[in-house]
Amino acid sequence: MAQDSTRQAPTAPSTPARALLPLILPALAVGVLASLLLLLVSGAAEQLQGVLWGNLPDALGVGRYSVLWMLAMLTSTGILVGLVVWKAPGHAGPDPATTGLDAPVLPPVVLPGLVVATALMLAGGPSLGPENPIIAVNVAVAFWLGRRLVPRMPGPVWPVLAEAATIGALFGTPVAAALLISEALAGRGTKGPLWDSVFAPLVAAAAGSMTTTLVAEPSFDLHLPPFGHPGWTDLLAALVIASVSALLGMCAVRALPYVHGAFSRLGHPMLALPAGGLVLGLLAALGGQLTLFKGLEEVGELAADPDRWSAGQLATMTVVKLAALLVAASCGFRGGRIFPAVFIGSALGLTAHALVPGVHPAVGVATGVLGLLLAITRQGWVSLFVAAVLVSSPTILALLCIASLPAWLLVTGRPQMQLRDDGTAVR
Repeated sequence: MAQDSTRQAPTAPSTPARALLPLILPALAVGVLASLLLLLVSGAAEQLQGVLWGNLPDALGVGRYSVLWMLAMLTSTGILVGLVVWKAPGHAGPDPATTGLDAPVLPPVVLPGLVVATALMLAGGPSLGPENPIIAVNVAVAFWLGRRLVPRMPGPVWPVLAEAATIGALFGTPVAAALLISEALAGRGTKGPLWDSVFAPLVAAAAGSMTTTLVAEPSFDLHLPPFGHPGWTDLLAALVIASVSALLGMCAVRALPYVHGAFSRLGHPMLALPAGGLVLGLLAALGGQLTLFKGLEEVGELAADPDRWSAGQLATMTVVKLAALLVAASCGFRGGRIFPAVFIGSALGLTAHALVPGVHPAVGVATGVLGLLLAITRQGWVSLFVAAVLVSSPTILALLCIASLPAWLLVTGRPQMQLRDDGTAVR
């Protein structure tokens, strides 16, 4: 009887290796393809950005980031994207306010319009990143090619591989993809060993990240002053900044249905998108050129000299960028919310450093980004990962884990920054 009482419950059997081996080559192919598509769209957008914000204003004798040019460019971007959304087959995909990282499989006819709308958005200056539309494109391409070239593989495998590959390519490491997939599997109550479930997606993410690393050499390290061993003041700063950042992000989350509804009432993309572009131009005039674009290069400029900016300037950029993210996500621009959230959280953390010099810049940036991403994405592991890689300091991980706890209590169970088709917030 004693032996029976100590007997462990049976565990789910592991997947045999012969079932995992056939997944390796398709996963590698999806990883490389996803990375190349991301690099192609991003590269084209960067070239166009150089023309729109460099060659063209120089030829016209207008300041590159003058108020006049920012208003003209962002409004024009709204007009061009509006034309694509209006006239392109499939209208460049679903309303971006209703989509997240978990993308639906779109018909192939929708993809050209979505790619063009994304490239125009990235080049034109709205405060959104490439992640959501690029994931949607890669999911559709992988699904439709995979079903035709390898018909024996189950159809649901391809979207998972494409999502993992794109996330690996975006961040230049498969770790973010592994964390995101693990979190999703835990939410679904998937049975069986975790590593069996993430094996193929991790292969795809590794292939995507290595392709991006070899071709583009991305880096998220902001090269902030090195952070030593954390002390009690660092712990207090981390708890406060992460919580304030999460509350700030929740302000945008709460406002999304109302701002989205206001633009929706305009009734046509050729009204909503130009109007959104005009509002973004006015915000850029208030916040300056660093509040334009997806924010990754701009946050590097902020972090290059944390003491260059006053607390007022940093606070202004924080609020303006948050408002720009809210407007861009509401009026119909195709893009994701992670990269601008990184800028907002970093600016908020540097604001804390400017107000209280005893707050280490690395602590401020990492915990500011952590709180914003928890509110915006509701992805705990990815938020921790992104916050950690920005400062490249192993000693800050403990602070981030502790700071995530009160921030998570502030955001969990509340509306997310994603809407249903009827305009109500997802919970």
